[in-house]
Amino acid sequence: MTGRGIDQVLPHPGDPRIHEDYARSAEMYVHLAERANGPIPRSVDCSYVWGDALGELARVQPDARIVNLETSITRSDDYDKDKGIHYRMHPDNVPCITAAGIDCCVLSNNHALDFGKAGLLETLEALEGAGVKSAGAGRNLAAARAPAVIEVPGQGRVVVFAFGAGSSGIPPSWAATDDRPGIDLLADLADRTLDRIRDMVQGVKRPRDVVIASIHWGDNWGFGVPEEHVRFAHGLLRAGVDLVHGHSSHHVRPIEVFESKLILYGCGDFLDDYEGIGGYEGFRDDLGLMYFPTVDAVTGRLVDLHMTPMQIRRFRANHASPEDARWLADTINRESRTFDLRVELRDDHRIELRHC
Repeated sequence: MTGRGIDQVLPHPGDPRIHEDYARSAEMYVHLAERANGPIPRSVDCSYVWGDALGELARVQPDARIVNLETSITRSDDYDKDKGIHYRMHPDNVPCITAAGIDCCVLSNNHALDFGKAGLLETLEALEGAGVKSAGAGRNLAAARAPAVIEVPGQGRVVVFAFGAGSSGIPPSWAATDDRPGIDLLADLADRTLDRIRDMVQGVKRPRDVVIASIHWGDNWGFGVPEEHVRFAHGLLRAGVDLVHGHSSHHVRPIEVFESKLILYGCGDFLDDYEGIGGYEGFRDDLGLMYFPTVDAVTGRLVDLHMTPMQIRRFRANHASPEDARWLADTINRESRTFDLRVELRDDHRIELRHC
C-alpha cells in the first residue's frame, strides 16, 4: 500500500486531504510513524520504500514479481463517500513500483475504486504507461477478467487471474460490467463460480504455463481460515490453477500444500503506513514475508518455498530481526498445523518449507 502517508514522503506527494472520522490529512500517518520509530525523510528516492527487499530480489532473481497493489494511483478527488478509508498515490510516484521491477499489480481489492471510476481508469493508465501489467480490474468486465501474462524467456509463462470477494469489504457497486469499469468481483464461492474460472483457465492455459489465482478475501484480522475459503482454494487447484495467492489480512495467515500445489491463504502486508496505530499488536502486522515459491512448469507442482522475513519500519521494508523471524516461523507452524504443514528457520534467518 503505497498511498496515503507513504505518498506524502515520495517525490511527488498528492493532496494530503483525507476523509476519515479521525483524520483529515495523510500527514497524520507520517507523524504517527515518526513518533513510533523515528524521523522519516521527505521527497525520498522512489526506491526508498523497498529498502532491503531490493537486495533480496537481486539475490533471488525471481522470474515474476507480483504484488497486490492496495491503493488508487490518481489525482481524482471523487472519493467513495460510502467508505471510511481511502488510499491514493500521485501518478508521478509510479516509479516507486517500477523501482523493484514489479511485473504485475493485482487490483481486485477494496481500495482500487476508492476514488471512483475515474480513479481506477487513471490507475490503469499509470500502470500501462509504466509498462506494468495489471489483473483483476479493467475498463469493462472482459478486461477485468483478462489475465496478466508474464513471459519467462525459455521457460514458459506466468498467467495471473485476479478476483475479489465480498468478504474483503469490496462494495457490490464496484463490480465491472460490460459497459462499466470495475473489478472482477466474485458473486459467491460456489461451484458455479469455480466452473466459470475453470473455463477461463482452460481457455488460456498452454503447456508450461504456471497459472496463479490471486484473490482478495476475508477479514483484515484473525488467523483462522473459513472452511469456505479452503474448499474454494482446493477447487481452484482442481480447476487448473497452480498456485493460490490470497490477500486482505494485514498479517500472515496459514499456508497449505494441497495435492502438491501451494495455497497462501493470506500473505499479510508487505508495506503500509500503519506504524504507530495501536489495537492489533498481537498480530504483528509490521512483520511480513517475501514469498519465493519454485513451481515445476510442466506439472504445476510446488518444488520448494523460501520466504524472507521483513519488517515495515519508517515506511520501508527492512530485514526482520532474528527474533522476529523466529516469531514468523513459529506463527506459520502454529496456524498451519491444521494443514499438516511445517516450516523451519534457517541459520540465515530465512524460512523454508520443510517438505512438499
